[in-house]
Amino acid sequence: MSRIAKNPVIIPAGVEVKLSANEITVKGPLGSLTQLMSSDIAVVREGDNLQCSAANDSMQANAMSGTMRALIANMVKGVSQGFERKLILVGVGYRAQAKGDVLSLSLGFSHPVEHQMPSGVKVETPTQTEVLIKGIDKQQVGQVAADVRAYRSPEPYKGKGVRYSDEVVVIKETKKK
Repeated sequence: MSRIAKNPVIIPAGVEVKLSANEITVKGPLGSLTQLMSSDIAVVREGDNLQCSAANDSMQANAMSGTMRALIANMVKGVSQGFERKLILVGVGYRAQAKGDVLSLSLGFSHPVEHQMPSGVKVETPTQTEVLIKGIDKQQVGQVAADVRAYRSPEPYKGKGVRYSDEVVVIKETKKK
């Protein structure tokens, strides 16, 4: 059995979990998320805990039991607390401004970059060089942050570009004559 799947998922107060034959639905104060389940995984509710296990002895079922446990834990955390990614703009004249569900970025191009946020993801700009992306779906929040970073990823000589707040950019030394 997967080591990750051995740990139960604790359901906090205010979160409602509904199990059916091939999907799991988690509702909480921030919203609702649904995930399809494979027939190789058995999810059992024991009080306020969820336990994932492999339904058969295949390697696929063993691997997917740990994956499903991680997905369910992320769903429970998402509907109760939510997820956020912080991006920082480094460079002269690099700015960000949130206009509703559109993020307007000024990244040194001849035109401003407008990024439309998908439903379920909110964007905030506390300062002109900080961007906060928030939502209940961890995968969606991470993908939107990666899409915004891809407009101008950090370059290795000066470190200019859009980077994650916890990202470390290793600066290369310039060529000497």
